[in-house]
This record gives sequence, C-alpha cells and structure tokens, in this order.
Amino acid sequence: MSSTAGSVGTAAAGSAGESAPPLTPTKDSAMSGGGAAADDNNQLTPQQTSSTAPATTTAAASTTSAEDTTSTDSFLFASESVTESHPDKLCDTISDAVVDACLTLDPSSRVACETVCKTGVVIIFGEITTSASINYEQVIRDAVRDAGYDDPAKGLDYKTCNVIVALEEQSPDIAQSVDSTKVEDMGSGDSSVVFGYACEETPEFMPMSHSLATKLSARLAAVRKDGTLDWIRPDGKTQVTMEYVMNDKGIPTPKRVHSIIISAQHAEEVSNDKISADLLEHVVKPVVPEKFLDDKTIYHMNPSGRFVIGGPHSDAGLTGRKPIVDTYGGWGSYGGGAFSGKDATKVDRSGAYAARWIAKSLVAAGYCSRCCVQLSYAIGLAQPISVHVDTYGTCTNKNGQTEQSLAKLVETKFDLRPGCIVKELDLRRPIMRKTAAYGHFGREEEEFKWEKVKEI
Repeated sequence: MSSTAGSVGTAAAGSAGESAPPLTPTKDSAMSGGGAAADDNNQLTPQQTSSTAPATTTAAASTTSAEDTTSTDSFLFASESVTESHPDKLCDTISDAVVDACLTLDPSSRVACETVCKTGVVIIFGEITTSASINYEQVIRDAVRDAGYDDPAKGLDYKTCNVIVALEEQSPDIAQSVDSTKVEDMGSGDSSVVFGYACEETPEFMPMSHSLATKLSARLAAVRKDGTLDWIRPDGKTQVTMEYVMNDKGIPTPKRVHSIIISAQHAEEVSNDKISADLLEHVVKPVVPEKFLDDKTIYHMNPSGRFVIGGPHSDAGLTGRKPIVDTYGGWGSYGGGAFSGKDATKVDRSGAYAARWIAKSLVAAGYCSRCCVQLSYAIGLAQPISVHVDTYGTCTNKNGQTEQSLAKLVETKFDLRPGCIVKELDLRRPIMRKTAAYGHFGREEEEFKWEKVKEI
C-alpha cells in the first residue's frame, strides 16, 4: 500500500487537449465534493503535507503526487460524507425531527426550523404554523440522545444541555401566497432553483464517489452503535477520491478508488495503529468492492493524528450546511436552498425531490446515460417557471426524443406544481428525519417515493 499526505483531492490529470466532463461545479462542490477545503474535522487540503499524519496501513507515510498513481487518460473526483452525529448533521436531524413531530399531528403544518448547536447548548429558531401541540424541548433532547451525545465529556449531554426554543408563526404574507382550496393549486412557498441528477455508475443511479463516501460514513456510525469498535465516538467524516476514465461514449466511468480518508472521533487511550487497522478491517473492507481497491490505493485514517475532541465541542453545528453530502457529492449541480427543517410546501425540498425523480426516471428508461434536471419556481405561483434537462451529450434519441425535446417530455409526464409533487410523493408524512443523514437520494427506502422510477 502506498500512502500520501499531499495529493488527495487533486484535480484530474488529463492528456493534452482533453477536458474533464461537464460537472457544473459550484462553490459548494468545490469545497465539499471536490475535497478542496479543509475544516476543523481533520481533513487535509490539497498540497498540504501533514507531519503528524499517522501511517495508515504501513509503518511510515510517504509523499508522492497524485499523478504517480493516475493514468494519463483518467481524472480524479472526490466526494465526502459525514456521520449522523457530525455537528451539522445533528442540526439537520433535530430540524427534521421537529418537522416530523408537527406532521405527525397536523399534516398541513408549515415548518421552517433551523438549529444551531455548540458545547452544552442547542437552539432552534424559525417559523412554524401548526395546530399540533409539540414539546419541542423533548423532541430536541431525544434527537441529541439518539446521536450518541450522552455525556458532557462528548461536548453535549441530552440530559443536561441547555435548550432554547425561539419559534414564531409563518409570515401571513407568505402564507396567503401558498394557501389554496385544493392542494394541487398550492403556490410555491418560496422562489427557488433546484436540481436533480442521475447516472449509470451504480444500481441506485448515483455517482460512485458519493455512494462510497456515504456508505463509509454510515458504516462508521454502525460500528460505533453496535459495539464493534468500542473506541469510536460520535463525530466522523469520510472522503473517497475515485479515478474515472471516459468511455467511448464520453461517459465518466469509475476505474478504481484512488484514496480513502476517514476521520473518526475516538477515545483518549486508543493508538493510531489500532485506529488505522480497525477502520480498514471493519469500515473500508465491508463497504468498498474489492475490485476498486489495489496496491496503489491511498489510505488516510485520522490524518490529523488526534481526534478526541469532536462534535459540537469542536465545531458549532448548523442546519443546512452539508448540501453536497445531502445530494450528489459534487456531481451535477446544487440549488440555492437546503432541505432539512422544511415542510414540503418549500420547493427547495419538494422540488429537489421531484428533480431527482425525473432524472432517475429518464436514465432508468434509457433516454440518456446521465442527466441533470433543473426546475425553477416563483413564490406564490403553482407552475414552474422553467424546466431544463442536460444529458451531457448522452441522449439516446429513444422514441425520437432529442436532448432539446426532453424538457417538453418531462412537462407532459410530470405535474410539477408544488401541490401535485406533495400529493404524488406523499410528502405530508413524517418521513423527513430519515432523510437527514446519509443522503436524500440513492436510498431504496420504502418511504422515499422520489426514488421509485416512473415509467415514461
């Protein structure tokens, strides 16, 4: 195994005259999906060499360039994920727990709930209009408990943390623009631009880099909760850099895993060698298909060398701060609004679910090999302002449909009024908390109707 501290997340090394596929990068994807930004959770920036990073599968770390292990006709793309107990994900979970609590008792609830957490304190604030009587403090404490924060030494204890609730009713100006006699005629709860993406890289029609990073973070939480690794603490982060090649149709195709980074909060007494060995054996091997790993795959297990202080004690958490983790790992595009803490009248959420539903249905039906769908809405209006489909040149012309005509096909097959999306996808059920961690897309959960392919 080789190990490098300086090259993870480096952009593609293409041959002269070649260009990377159109990924429509955003600021968020450059920071998160591309792995180019460091944060306080022990991630290394490109070109940063860590003198304290422990060897992961060998006795000593070496520094090499990404190009040394990447063929000249391929490129690298990285995606990251976080565990359900990461401070930002904890806030997403609390916000969605509040949404579900309201929807359980009043399916017509209007909810916009933000959460912030820090050492010993959780604050929720926003606008909620509901007929339900909710014990918000109990909802919050239960979510904190479920995330594993049960001791002040972890930075947060559900039993003793300070809880502040600052909620008001929805603005009547917004309410009157959304209200309608029939749900189908409901206006959009806000002006918004949303995106959906799908590709053929995995059975769930998701990008491989994102899928593996997400499954690794879920596995990291699982081995903590089932006691497999008793030294793991709640906070954690994963990153997977895939090497891709362009096939003869110009479609990015996963070739191998270039590198894996796992940062796992841990008990004081555990050694770096044990952390490295355990993560490789109990987290990486059960998740990453062996065919994608080789003797050149790079592993960074807790590259900062120490991650005892974590969770809200280490970093403040905030709802909506992991949009690339929530969506497609930096592939495709991302709209202007986060998902968690919002009921489905907010098209930031329901519109994004519909866009994914469309994209997945188009790819599954064979109209294209990958595509990105954009929808735009204006507050108070029911019909979308625009519908756009980009197949990245992979349109198959099935049934005579061209890339230019696919948007019209979508408009005839999908009723994209917010109320119809809510009705069709049954979004007034209390299912939102389940979406808060490990991605809103690419999960074959019975409740996630936007993942059910529609025949077109």
